[in-house]
Amino acid sequence: MDTPANSRVGLSSLWRIRGYVTPHARGLVVSTVAALLATFTGVAVPILTRDLIDGPVRHGDRAALIPLGAAAVVFGLAEAVLVYLRRWTMAYSSLGLETDLRDDLYAHIQRLPVSFHDQWQSGQLLSRITSDLSQIRRFVGFGVVFLVVNGLTFLVVGGLLVAIYWPLGVLVVISAVPLGWVSLHYERRYKRQARQVQDQRGEVATNVEEAAVGVRTIRSFGRSRLVFGQFDAKARDLYTFSMAKVRTLAAVWALIEMHPQAVLGLIVLVGAVAVSGGAMTLGTLVAFVSLFLLMVWPIESLGWLLANAQEAISAADRIFEVFDTPPSIVDRPGATPQVDVRGELRLHRVGFTYPGGSHPVLHDVDLRIAPGETVALVGATGCGKTTLTTLVTRLYDVTAGRITIDGHDIRDLPLANLRQLVSTAFEDATLFSASVRENLTLGRPQATTEEIDEALGIAQADFVYELPWGVDTRIGEQGMTLSGGQRQRLALARAVLGRPRVLVLDDPLSALDVHTEGLVERALRRVLATTTALVVAHRPSTVLLADRVALLAGGTVTAVGTHHELLTNVPAYRDILSQESDLRQSERITPAGGGRR
Repeated sequence: MDTPANSRVGLSSLWRIRGYVTPHARGLVVSTVAALLATFTGVAVPILTRDLIDGPVRHGDRAALIPLGAAAVVFGLAEAVLVYLRRWTMAYSSLGLETDLRDDLYAHIQRLPVSFHDQWQSGQLLSRITSDLSQIRRFVGFGVVFLVVNGLTFLVVGGLLVAIYWPLGVLVVISAVPLGWVSLHYERRYKRQARQVQDQRGEVATNVEEAAVGVRTIRSFGRSRLVFGQFDAKARDLYTFSMAKVRTLAAVWALIEMHPQAVLGLIVLVGAVAVSGGAMTLGTLVAFVSLFLLMVWPIESLGWLLANAQEAISAADRIFEVFDTPPSIVDRPGATPQVDVRGELRLHRVGFTYPGGSHPVLHDVDLRIAPGETVALVGATGCGKTTLTTLVTRLYDVTAGRITIDGHDIRDLPLANLRQLVSTAFEDATLFSASVRENLTLGRPQATTEEIDEALGIAQADFVYELPWGVDTRIGEQGMTLSGGQRQRLALARAVLGRPRVLVLDDPLSALDVHTEGLVERALRRVLATTTALVVAHRPSTVLLADRVALLAGGTVTAVGTHHELLTNVPAYRDILSQESDLRQSERITPAGGGRR
């Protein structure tokens, strides 16, 4: 069960939402005032009913019925207009607040480092930016408004009941005390259960997303039943947690629903005795009952409002778990952009340890790549090649040493500037559910049609012209409507289109057939001739694109030279390349001086 301290923490998280409420406060105030006026307009009808019964009806004065009846109609129409105003302003303000929160949360998630996304499940982030924000919107736009309105309604109507006939009025007010105690008793339990349900929804969302993305793999291995079993286990846990929450809420609602019915029966019984004894008129009893019925909604809604408040508190806790994670890779104070860049890339005793890791993946890495030079990075699987490429674009920051471009530490460059200077194509090509054109121009939106055509030609991605709408054809989520080789070629075209001074290619040709790979390599040579490039290579044919080769072993660069030099003098290099089936072919076609042909 939650401790009071935890409850205070949850309330403080919800209080932090106030900065997003302020821009929409006017609409929320109008909504609250409209709701109050609508409620108090409804209060006038029982008073009119009393006057109608004890006056014209009792004395048979038909002429007096008309103005009182007309007043009741006016009050009814006024209430309808106020309800419309309340609903419109409530929706407008709360949806605006939700949109602002969602925009800021999404922007914050985009600023968070790759290490954050490595640790968090995507489904948990998805549930926070969708269902949790909707929960807060419902509470701010409806729950807060009616906590205020219903509280004031209870006070005003309760005061009127005491004024009309104090013995019954006091009885009604006192009967609410145990109801409030019961509601608070269940509050903490419900908050804990609401948090369990929200967390488990994130687990289920993650499972659904992974199954949707990996559906081809799942079916190819015939593991649909296994994956369904994993999903079913999480879905059943969600069902169990949800039912526990429902049982708590059902108990609260049952008690809350029972309260007004029991009190109403007591009012009718005591009121009938009072009327028969002459202590109360019939009109007063009808007005008293009508006014009490106006209190039924505030009383019955108490359970829902308390539940809504607890779910909003849990949602705020979960959202600020993300907001409170600071971006660790940001622009340094005084960072200045570099425009006229030659493209000299240097790694000075670079070291890197993953967050939470105890052993460095890289250490003492020294490497210089001259402007316009291409260096191939070769090493055994798992030696840190891909990790090294992520450091150049600051997807991660070095934990030792520094990386410079033209002598400027990349941490002293604005991130936007750095990522214009350095472009990357990863082995695992990521495409988005958008058109081919939108995917290609992700890093350079102003690219012309001629430039797009040139990039597609370099990457041998002319297949896009055969798609139903050419470069404007939308490709499926993560580009799954394309083959692995097609995705890689589009990712390569995207990197080339950015016209970077430094190009980082993480084995970008691994999914291509030998014929297409050869065509791409020939076209790439024109690009690499004027661009500084770091190319992760697993195939000797890719190595041949480079002027020099750097051998990465044991987390550091152990040898640098031409392909021919390393092949002749470094046994470890020969061992790595010997694992490739085309080693013999690469030896036959290697020029005497190594490097580019």
